[in-house]
Amino acid sequence: MEQELLPRLFKTEFSKITAVLCKRFGIEHIETAEDIASETFLAATETWSHKGIPENATAWLYTVAKNKARNHFNRKSLFQNKISKQLKYEPAKNREFDIDLSDENISDSQLQMLFVVCHPSISQEAQIGLALRILCGFGIEEIADAFLSNKETINKRLYRARKKLREEQITIEVPDQAEIYQRLDTVLRTLYLLFNEGYYSESDNKILKKDLCLEAMRLTHLLAENEQTRKPAVHALLALMCFHSSRFEARKNNNGELVLYHNQDESLWNEELIARGAYFLKEASQGSKVSKYHLEASIAWWHTQKEDTKEKWSNILGLYNQLLITEYSPIAALNRTYALSKVHGKKAAIAEAQKLNLSDNHYYHTLLGELYKDVDIKKAENSFQEALSLAKTKTDKQTLKKKMDKL
Repeated sequence: MEQELLPRLFKTEFSKITAVLCKRFGIEHIETAEDIASETFLAATETWSHKGIPENATAWLYTVAKNKARNHFNRKSLFQNKISKQLKYEPAKNREFDIDLSDENISDSQLQMLFVVCHPSISQEAQIGLALRILCGFGIEEIADAFLSNKETINKRLYRARKKLREEQITIEVPDQAEIYQRLDTVLRTLYLLFNEGYYSESDNKILKKDLCLEAMRLTHLLAENEQTRKPAVHALLALMCFHSSRFEARKNNNGELVLYHNQDESLWNEELIARGAYFLKEASQGSKVSKYHLEASIAWWHTQKEDTKEKWSNILGLYNQLLITEYSPIAALNRTYALSKVHGKKAAIAEAQKLNLSDNHYYHTLLGELYKDVDIKKAENSFQEALSLAKTKTDKQTLKKKMDKL
């Protein structure tokens, strides 16, 4: 049973322990915090296999983590002579060193660490990697899989990011109100990209992809629940995540192949997530500024409306037009082309798609193939063939071969 429980606890508790220890020791000792958290789970692996799982496994982990942190603090002269003077809450000489693993402090620590790992001094890829490692409890192999990379590359990336944070002497705290708007943009963009790593990932690991999305939603919830960070753009991003996640199960068939929107089984759409998304989108309307997340969430809401009407696609097209003005993205422009085909026909959509010339993107050629199917079979076949040559995963290649066979 511990073989199933430990990985699940690692996902939920590693990040909590690490965040609290980072806050306690300071960002300059981020590796120490991760090491203590890792040693805690190693102890669980060794102890539980012999003595069995304790009645309260989480409490056991917290007790061991506290003891290891205390031992580390007392054992290392570096801590005794230097670091203790720098700690925000330096323990009195006669008071025992302790770690606060209460629910409130865990939540506060994770929120503060979210602003640390999303600091603009490090790259977006590094921000996502640190968020996955420190705040989501992902292993190095999982992060490498998510980025279609290898462990060595990820380790180097995380090492450089930690080093940069130490050099910048970043304080672990939520920024004050004057700075929060500027810093929040970076945090939201990181969470948006983290969610997209799961939702649009080219990895074949379906469980990993779903976990990425769920963790991005959990971290965005932290922002939505905190009074300082409960902003309209946060609610808009959370709405977008809910709407997209509601169709997660319908996007792939039993063979792991991508199912295009118009072919999805609507009975697989999660109505509860759609309702939650609608609630957060309503909350997002409280402000005066319309962000890209507002526009994308509104587009995603229309996609949860099952009727295939002219009104629906006209609204989606109009929102895409606004989105491209607000913040241009080649992928958004590509997605707009499908909405254009529903409003103005496939020939008009083909002409618009060709202007994008995303020749190195297999989704671009896949869309062209779909648009050409009823216009020019030969061009449809050529487009699917080009997409096949660019596809990276086995399932994408299988999907394209089936499309070509149907032609």
